[in-house]
Amino acid sequence: MSEVLQIDRETLRKLQLKELESLEYFDNFCKENELRYYLLGGCVIGALRHGGFIPWDDDIDIIMLRRDYERMLRLWKQQESNERFLMLKTDGRVFTGNSFATLIDTSATMIKENQKDIDVPHGIVTDIFPMDGCPDKKLQRYLQYYHAMMYSLFITEFVPEKHGKLMKFICSLLLKLFPSREKRTKIWKKHEKKMTKYGFNTHKKCTELCAGPHYMLNEYPQKAFAKAVYHDFEGMSVPLPQGYDEYLTMAFGDYMQMPPEDKQTPHHDLVALDLDTPCINRDQPI
Repeated sequence: MSEVLQIDRETLRKLQLKELESLEYFDNFCKENELRYYLLGGCVIGALRHGGFIPWDDDIDIIMLRRDYERMLRLWKQQESNERFLMLKTDGRVFTGNSFATLIDTSATMIKENQKDIDVPHGIVTDIFPMDGCPDKKLQRYLQYYHAMMYSLFITEFVPEKHGKLMKFICSLLLKLFPSREKRTKIWKKHEKKMTKYGFNTHKKCTELCAGPHYMLNEYPQKAFAKAVYHDFEGMSVPLPQGYDEYLTMAFGDYMQMPPEDKQTPHHDLVALDLDTPCINRDQPI
């Protein structure tokens, strides 16, 4: 394991302001294409509690309804030619180690510990997650969760370390049984199709299938994400889910309560950060 960087508050603030440039670029793209998105997780808490970033937060998370998410990926390929901002998602050509899309600002360099050995542009990352419909029947919901777990395992090729020895053993065994990237791609695409067949507008609840195992179990009221409300975030007017209180309470509990001081730390392990050096050589193909 590489040595994890200890980032001081001044550097962290510079990183946040750099990330804000990605949010502004993405926001403009969505407005131009009539795409709906919401801030997610700590960014929603930050908007409500701090009017911007949580002071120790180190990234921006975004969520989109599945139909907007898939349309965004298609339109980005068709329209975007800005070399600074890249949209990456694992497919037959690219492997990112993530189960969701990422917007990469290549004007700087940032390497996460879990991605240090992956051949992608290591720029400033904005994570973009899809929100899917959640079936009402327990058996169908169980199967959706199973498909989401299999999707996550085979698209990330990552064995979870914090969810028990049995899960670690099973995941390791499955990856050993299917060692080729081509076969793994076929498997995750099959499970992706099955887990996403429940429409957002036709079901009462929705869920995060491309987040970690804990968040996959959460079932939010569909109406909480049916519309946006706007709130200040670092001087921008940004969309939050209209049912942000229900969502945040389910996901984080008493979200307006400040955590203990020893918990006020960035949650991503970085092994390299250079805000002044581009992460790719513009003379080389991406």
